[in-house]
Amino acid sequence: MTTDNRLKSHIKQRILILDGAMGTMIQRHKLTEEDFRGTRFAHINQKVKGNNDLLTLTQPHIISEIHEAYLEAGSDIIETNTFNSTSVSMADYGMQDLVYELNFQAARLARLACEKYNAITPGKPRFVAGAIGPTNKTASLSPDVSSPAFRAITFDSLKEAYHEQAKGLLDGGADILLVETIFDTLNAKAALAAILEIQHQTGKKIPVMVSGTITDASGRTLSGQTTEALLTSLSHVDLLCIGLNCALGAEQLRPFLEILSKMAPFAVSVYPNAGLPNQLGQYDQSAQMMADILEGYLNDGLVNVV
Repeated sequence: MTTDNRLKSHIKQRILILDGAMGTMIQRHKLTEEDFRGTRFAHINQKVKGNNDLLTLTQPHIISEIHEAYLEAGSDIIETNTFNSTSVSMADYGMQDLVYELNFQAARLARLACEKYNAITPGKPRFVAGAIGPTNKTASLSPDVSSPAFRAITFDSLKEAYHEQAKGLLDGGADILLVETIFDTLNAKAALAAILEIQHQTGKKIPVMVSGTITDASGRTLSGQTTEALLTSLSHVDLLCIGLNCALGAEQLRPFLEILSKMAPFAVSVYPNAGLPNQLGQYDQSAQMMADILEGYLNDGLVNVV
C-alpha cells in the first residue's frame, strides 16, 4: 500500500493530529545570535538570528527535542523545520546555496523522531510532513503601489525554488508535502506544479496537504480570494486534504471551515491560532478553551486533521 493510500485509510478511521507551531517552541529557548550561528557559521558577516530554519544545521538537538515533544503529546504528523527553506526566502540571509541541505536534514531529523516513536508503538504510525511556506514574495500582487503591473517574482522562479525544496524534503524522508499558510494562491499553484513535476519524474504518488490563511473576518486570503475560490483554484490536484491555518483563532475560522467541509472533495484540516492576539501581541486563549472549540468541530464532523 502506498503512503498516500495508508494516510487516506487512517483519515477515514479517525481524526489525525498534526503537531503545533515550531516558531514559538524555538522562542522558548531564548537563543542568541551565537546560538543561531553555531560553529559552522561563526565567522559569517551577516546576522542570522531569527532564521529558525538554520537551526536544523546549527542546533539540531533543539529541533529534534521539539519533534519528540509533539510526538510524545500524541501527534500523528509532524512538520519539518523548513517554513522558509526556499532560495527565495533564504536570499534574505544570502544562504540560497544551503536550501537542499536544509530541507534534506530537516526531513531527516523529523524522520528519525518518527521512527523512534514508531518503534515504541508500531500500531500507531507517525508521518513526516515537509513544510513548504509561501515565501516572502507574491506572484499575484505588486509590492509597488505606484506600479500595479510590477511583480517581484515570476511563476517560473517560484516553481523552480519550490522544486528544489520539495526534492530535498522527499530525499530526506518526508512522507507528505504540506503547502501551507497560502496567502497567494498563485504561489501555491507554483508549488503544486513543482510537486506534480517531481511526481511525474519519479512515477510515485506524493501525498499533498494544502492550507490557506484567511486574513480577516471577510474570509479572504491576502490576494483577495474567498474560501470557495481557494478550493476551486487548487482542486485540480488530487490532494490528501485541504484546510486553513494561522491568522484567525479556531472560533473565527469556523464559518470558513464549514464551507470547506461542505464543498471539498478531500479531507479537511485546520490548525488555528490560540484566539486573536491582544494589544501586546500575546495570545490569551488557554489550551482548554481551544480544545473546547475544536471539540465542536469534531462533533459536527467538520475536520479530519487538527
